[in-house]
Amino acid sequence: MHKFMCAYFSSIQLLLLMSLLLQFTKLPSEMNENELAQAVVEIGFHIHRRWGPGLLESVYEELMVYHLRANGFFVEQQKEIPFAEDGVKLSAGFRADIIVERKLIVELKSIERIAPVHSKILLTYLRLTDLKLGLLMNFGEALMRDGINRVIRGYL
Repeated sequence: MHKFMCAYFSSIQLLLLMSLLLQFTKLPSEMNENELAQAVVEIGFHIHRRWGPGLLESVYEELMVYHLRANGFFVEQQKEIPFAEDGVKLSAGFRADIIVERKLIVELKSIERIAPVHSKILLTYLRLTDLKLGLLMNFGEALMRDGINRVIRGYL
Protein backbone atom coordinates (compact mmCIF):
# COMPACT_ATOMS: atom_id res chain seq x y z
CA MET A 1 0.00 0.00 0.00
CA HIS A 2 2.82 2.41 0.86
CA LYS A 3 4.43 2.04 -2.62
CA PHE A 4 1.05 2.65 -4.23
CA MET A 5 0.51 5.79 -2.15
CA CYS A 6 3.98 7.14 -2.95
CA ALA A 7 3.10 7.24 -6.64
CA TYR A 8 0.29 9.74 -5.98
CA PHE A 9 1.45 11.79 -3.00
CA SER A 10 4.54 13.85 -2.27
CA SER A 11 6.56 12.98 0.80
CA ILE A 12 5.16 15.97 2.73
CA GLN A 13 1.60 14.91 1.87
CA LEU A 14 2.29 11.36 3.07
CA LEU A 15 3.84 12.62 6.29
CA LEU A 16 0.94 14.98 6.96
CA LEU A 17 -1.67 12.40 6.06
CA MET A 18 -0.12 9.72 8.26
CA SER A 19 0.34 12.04 11.24
CA LEU A 20 -3.20 13.41 10.92
CA LEU A 21 -4.64 9.90 10.63
CA LEU A 22 -2.77 8.83 13.75
CA GLN A 23 -3.92 11.88 15.72
CA PHE A 24 -7.50 12.13 14.59
CA THR A 25 -10.03 9.37 14.19
CA LYS A 26 -12.70 11.85 13.13
CA LEU A 27 -13.46 13.15 9.68
CA PRO A 28 -12.47 16.81 9.25
CA SER A 29 -16.15 17.81 9.16
CA GLU A 30 -16.63 16.19 12.60
CA MET A 31 -13.70 18.01 14.25
CA ASN A 32 -14.26 20.82 16.71
CA GLU A 33 -12.42 24.13 16.50
CA ASN A 34 -9.50 23.02 18.67
CA GLU A 35 -8.94 19.83 16.68
CA LEU A 36 -9.06 21.78 13.42
CA ALA A 37 -6.59 24.33 14.82
CA GLN A 38 -4.21 21.55 15.82
CA ALA A 39 -4.32 20.06 12.32
CA VAL A 40 -3.81 23.47 10.67
CA VAL A 41 -0.86 24.27 12.94
CA GLU A 42 0.72 20.90 12.14
CA ILE A 43 0.41 21.56 8.41
CA GLY A 44 1.88 25.05 8.96
CA PHE A 45 4.85 23.54 10.83
CA HIS A 46 5.54 21.12 7.99
CA ILE A 47 5.38 23.89 5.37
CA HIS A 48 7.66 26.14 7.42
CA ARG A 49 10.08 23.29 8.06
CA ARG A 50 10.29 22.59 4.33
CA TRP A 51 10.35 26.14 2.93
CA GLY A 52 11.38 28.31 5.89
CA PRO A 53 10.63 32.04 6.15
CA GLY A 54 10.97 34.38 3.19
CA LEU A 55 8.27 33.36 0.72
CA LEU A 56 5.43 35.71 -0.12
CA GLU A 57 2.27 35.47 1.98
CA SER A 58 0.33 34.44 -1.14
CA VAL A 59 2.66 31.45 -1.65
CA TYR A 60 2.18 30.26 1.95
CA GLU A 61 -1.58 30.67 1.49
CA GLU A 62 -1.56 28.52 -1.65
CA LEU A 63 0.57 25.90 0.13
CA MET A 64 -1.76 25.84 3.15
CA VAL A 65 -4.87 25.54 0.97
CA TYR A 66 -3.28 22.83 -1.14
CA HIS A 67 -2.25 20.71 1.86
CA LEU A 68 -5.51 21.24 3.74
CA ARG A 69 -7.54 20.13 0.72
CA ALA A 70 -5.16 17.23 0.07
CA ASN A 71 -5.90 16.07 3.62
CA GLY A 72 -9.66 16.21 3.13
CA PHE A 73 -10.53 19.56 4.69
CA PHE A 74 -13.20 21.85 3.27
CA VAL A 75 -11.43 25.16 2.67
CA GLU A 76 -12.68 28.57 1.60
CA GLN A 77 -9.93 30.86 0.34
CA GLN A 78 -10.08 34.66 0.31
CA LYS A 79 -13.65 34.45 1.59
CA GLU A 80 -15.47 37.78 1.61
CA ILE A 81 -16.78 38.70 5.04
CA PRO A 82 -20.06 40.61 4.84
CA PHE A 83 -20.38 43.88 6.71
CA ALA A 84 -23.65 45.70 7.23
CA GLU A 85 -24.81 48.91 8.88
CA ASP A 86 -28.52 49.44 9.56
CA GLY A 87 -29.30 46.40 7.41
CA VAL A 88 -27.43 47.78 4.40
CA LYS A 89 -24.59 45.63 3.09
CA LEU A 90 -21.44 47.68 2.71
CA SER A 91 -18.51 46.67 0.56
CA ALA A 92 -15.84 47.17 3.19
CA GLY A 93 -13.45 44.70 1.57
CA PHE A 94 -13.01 42.32 4.51
CA ARG A 95 -11.59 38.98 3.35
CA ALA A 96 -10.48 36.03 5.44
CA ASP A 97 -7.39 34.32 4.03
CA ILE A 98 -8.66 30.82 4.83
CA ILE A 99 -11.74 29.42 6.55
CA VAL A 100 -11.50 25.72 7.43
CA GLU A 101 -14.66 23.59 7.71
CA ARG A 102 -16.72 26.78 8.27
CA LYS A 103 -15.40 26.78 11.88
CA LEU A 104 -11.87 28.23 11.92
CA ILE A 105 -10.44 31.41 10.40
CA VAL A 106 -6.76 31.30 9.48
CA GLU A 107 -5.02 34.59 8.77
CA LEU A 108 -1.55 34.27 7.30
CA LYS A 109 1.34 36.70 7.40
CA SER A 110 4.89 36.65 6.13
CA ILE A 111 6.36 39.59 8.00
CA GLU A 112 9.12 40.20 10.50
CA ARG A 113 6.81 40.62 13.49
CA ILE A 114 3.08 40.48 14.20
CA ALA A 115 1.58 43.78 15.38
CA PRO A 116 -1.28 44.00 17.90
CA VAL A 117 -3.58 45.27 15.14
CA HIS A 118 -3.37 41.90 13.35
CA SER A 119 -5.05 40.13 16.28
CA LYS A 120 -7.68 42.88 16.45
CA ILE A 121 -8.50 42.44 12.77
CA LEU A 122 -8.85 38.68 13.24
CA LEU A 123 -11.12 39.25 16.25
CA THR A 124 -13.28 41.53 14.08
CA TYR A 125 -13.51 38.78 11.44
CA LEU A 126 -14.59 36.33 14.15
CA ARG A 127 -17.30 38.71 15.35
CA LEU A 128 -18.59 39.38 11.82
CA THR A 129 -18.71 35.66 10.93
CA ASP A 130 -19.97 34.54 14.36
CA LEU A 131 -17.07 32.07 14.59
CA LYS A 132 -15.20 31.40 17.83
CA LEU A 133 -11.59 30.59 16.95
CA GLY A 134 -8.98 32.05 14.66
CA LEU A 135 -5.31 31.42 14.04
CA LEU A 136 -2.85 34.13 13.13
CA MET A 137 0.14 32.41 11.54
CA ASN A 138 3.28 34.35 10.67
CA PHE A 139 5.59 32.41 8.37
CA GLY A 140 8.15 35.23 8.55
CA GLU A 141 9.40 34.11 11.97
CA ALA A 142 12.61 32.09 12.17
CA LEU A 143 10.79 29.58 14.41
CA MET A 144 7.19 28.84 13.46
CA ARG A 145 6.17 28.35 17.09
CA ASP A 146 6.89 32.06 17.63
CA GLY A 147 4.58 32.98 14.76
CA ILE A 148 1.35 31.29 15.89
CA ASN A 149 -1.32 33.18 17.83
CA ARG A 150 -4.77 31.85 18.78
CA VAL A 151 -7.55 34.41 18.91
CA ILE A 152 -10.73 33.37 20.70
CA ARG A 153 -14.09 35.16 20.64
CA GLY A 154 -16.01 34.29 23.76
CA TYR A 155 -15.64 30.72 25.01
CA LEU A 156 -14.83 27.47 23.23
